[in-house]
Parts: sequence; C-alpha cells; structure tokens
Amino acid sequence: MIRLTPHYHPRVWGGRRLSPGPEPVGEAWVVFAGNRIDGGPHAGRTLRDLVHEQPRWLLGRRGEQFTDFPVLIKLLDCQAWLSVQVHPNDEQALNLHGPGHVGKTEAWHVLQAEPGARVISGVQEETTPAELHTHILSEQVMALAQYQEVHAGDTLFIPAGTLHALGPGLLTYEVQQSSDLTYRMYDWDRPQDAGRALHLREAALVTQAEGRGTLHAGPTARETGVYPLVTCAYFTTELLHLDSAVTGRTEGETFHALTVTEGTVEVRSDTTARLHPFDTLLIPASSPPYELIPQGNAARLLRSSLP
Repeated sequence: MIRLTPHYHPRVWGGRRLSPGPEPVGEAWVVFAGNRIDGGPHAGRTLRDLVHEQPRWLLGRRGEQFTDFPVLIKLLDCQAWLSVQVHPNDEQALNLHGPGHVGKTEAWHVLQAEPGARVISGVQEETTPAELHTHILSEQVMALAQYQEVHAGDTLFIPAGTLHALGPGLLTYEVQQSSDLTYRMYDWDRPQDAGRALHLREAALVTQAEGRGTLHAGPTARETGVYPLVTCAYFTTELLHLDSAVTGRTEGETFHALTVTEGTVEVRSDTTARLHPFDTLLIPASSPPYELIPQGNAARLLRSSLP
C-alpha cells in the first residue's frame, strides 16, 4: 500500500475545503506521476520513479506498456466558475504538441453540491461545426454553451473534444488521462495577463459540436456493494458503499486508487492504513488481496483503476 503526498494548487476560483492555507486552493492532485511517496520502503520517491523501475509491479498487466503513470486524480473545490475549456484527444495532442503528449478524457464525480449548482457540458443541440468554429474564434462561444444542474452523487463523463466548465458550489472528484493540455475559450473576463491566456485557435480545432458529455445520477442503493460509475478506454471508477467489510483484489491486473468520500475506512493487507474523508491510498497491482473495513457508521469510497 502506498500513501502519497498531495500537490495543492492555488486557483482564482478555489476555496478552503482542501487546504487551510492563506490562498484559496482549487485543486489537490492526489494521484499523479509526480506525487511523492509518504512513508514505507519507497518514501520520498515519486510514482514516476516506480513506473520506470517496476512497471509490472505497480501498474499490472493492463498498464505495463506505459512509460509514466497513466491517470491523474484530483479533488476540485469550486467557489467560482472555472474557465470554459476543451481538451484534445490523443491524435490531436500528438499533432499539436509532438511526441510524448496525450489527450485528456476525464470524468467528474460530484461529492458536494450547493442547491442549484451547475456545470457546462457541451453545446446546444443543432449547433453546426461551422457555427461552433465561428463562435469560438469570435469569443462568442457562451451563446452556445449547454448548462446542466448537478447534485451530490452525480457522475459526468467528459470525452476529449467536449466544451465544459465546473460551476460554483461544487466539490468534485476528477479522474482523467495524465495530461494537462487545456484550451480556454472563455474565462469570465479574468485578466489574461495573469497566466490565464485564451487558446481560441486550438479550441476551434478540437471542440466537437456533437459532444455534450454524459450525466449519470448517483446510485440510490445504500447497502454494501460496488457500483460502477464510469468506464472508458483510459480508466474505470467505482463507488463502494460499505456497512461491512469488503475484499478487494488487484490480481496483478491493475493498481487500485482508493479515495474515501464519507466516513472512515481501515484498509488491511500486508500492512494496515486508516483513511478519513478525502484521504487516498494506492494499491499496487502486485499486492495481495486487501480488506476494506468501515469504522463506526457506513462509509463510502471511490476506486479508480485501468480498464
């Protein structure tokens, strides 16, 4: 079992729920290649180091072909609108940025949502590619944006090429390809000279008129069980509701990234760890079976892995 030190990123749209520091924190990167390992025999090393040295041990049979850790998992605290943006797919990332770059398909799972919280996911129906292209280049894309109200427990799948933005009042778990390629189309009139430039040409090239994302309402069942949330070519994410112990098995196939969202969970395998809300633990692919044991009342956690 591997504990990781999160990377906290101040953002103009961030809040105070992830870190109590002097600046508003928008993002906690809880699983990514640059995370340093907190304790154990690999303390101080990064996940990237382990991928280079022991890819099969860490990533499993499904991931041993990767040369870097293949997913990025974040927690996002949104107190204002994020920029309206889009990400390229793998082919576009390679063509626009060269070898070593990949696209960014992602999914959001809403942990907390204030009443009336909304996201932007795609453009309005019957928008043509030519119309979308023109609106992006003329900085008028907001006239086409598609808004959706979201609630705690909802999951949204956002393929590369989908126009999107998270809105105020949301605390969100995000799992994505390990890429930070983002093209902004609109930034709510924030100064572009503050490191938040627009990328209209690139956005016009990759944004899809038919892409609207996919919204799934949260599971209503509360008994112990595993509930699939999203599966794609790059990752799979499940919700585990625990009111009794559950056994997890990697079986040499893939790592398991565990993030507790409610309650406290004890993880037992060759070692033991206790996870509180928003704590994350990485189970390497070659680990033995592990037990997830809720402490006190029922608990919930998210588990992401390779498909």
